[in-house]
Amino acid sequence: MNTPSGAHPGQLPGHGPASVPRPGGLPADRRAPGRWSRRLGVLLDRLSGAGPSPGEGGSTTARDLAVRHRLLLALSALLTLSLFVSYQGVHDDVNPLRTSSAPAVLSLDTALYALGQAQRDAGAPAPTSDFQKQISVAAQSLAAAAADDDIGGPAGRQALQTVAGLITVYSVKVQQSQLQPDGSVLREAYLSYATSILTEKGSGIQARLTALQRQQRAAVNRQTSFGPLLWSAWSATLLLALALTAALLETQRFLRHRFRRRYNRQLLAATVMSLAGVGIAVLFTVWTHQGMADTRTLLDRPLPGRQIPDAGRRTASYLAGTGFRAAAAVWILIGGVLLMALAETGLRRHIDDYRFRPR
Repeated sequence: MNTPSGAHPGQLPGHGPASVPRPGGLPADRRAPGRWSRRLGVLLDRLSGAGPSPGEGGSTTARDLAVRHRLLLALSALLTLSLFVSYQGVHDDVNPLRTSSAPAVLSLDTALYALGQAQRDAGAPAPTSDFQKQISVAAQSLAAAAADDDIGGPAGRQALQTVAGLITVYSVKVQQSQLQPDGSVLREAYLSYATSILTEKGSGIQARLTALQRQQRAAVNRQTSFGPLLWSAWSATLLLALALTAALLETQRFLRHRFRRRYNRQLLAATVMSLAGVGIAVLFTVWTHQGMADTRTLLDRPLPGRQIPDAGRRTASYLAGTGFRAAAAVWILIGGVLLMALAETGLRRHIDDYRFRPR
């Protein structure tokens, strides 16, 4: 082909030299990604399992769908596990507190109060029905406390059995003293021995019951505490909930722009379910912990005898409904499975339309 005079090869008449693209080069309007961007892209590809990014000009839809699919499933699983552990960390102690620790504290309070009243009546010149009544109340309270196998462990059960035997000896010695003439030496000896059984430091009935009572109050404090581990677990749970919500909303936005669909119903349902589930779990936990904290405050001091029945009623009201809320933990696992199913079905149709080509 002849070129006009004065024209160079590859140059049209009236035009400047034509730009010839270099083999393997990039278009002038596309800049090569930097070194750190390439490394970050490779890392994301490996973590997501979505495979390498397509070449220049290739479609990224399949890879973008795969990344979001794996991210939603992973966040759903992590949120379910974290929420279940955090929820159980609070509600696991509700049943022992309601059925064991709190009643044991009240039973020991009742026994100590009854024995104090019995000691007041022990110096009467003749046997009285009030003394026997107080001894019966103390014995029944100890029997109620001993019915709980968890009170103080084996040592606690052994201590209760010892105290029950000492109360029998104390009652017999007081009755023997009351049968002696008023002012006699034998009467004073029996009464002194009975008093030592009741009030001896370290080995007396009251000292043993007070030690058991401290153990039970420590158990109540331990069961009702909201320590650093629980704070960390709930903080992680809330962060995961926010991350999942953000991922669901971003995926919804991605599908709307890429496929011109305004809403994905499955992802919308997953968003509502995750927010509602976490919100209900937080609300139940706040109610339960408040009731447990009120119970701890009520039982954290010795109660006068007349206040013990009222404290029992108030404790029951504080912990009402906690059994139902504790049983709701299984619904967290069920909800997590449903959440993952919604995330799967919401993206599966689009993923099937953009399968990766075999290599």
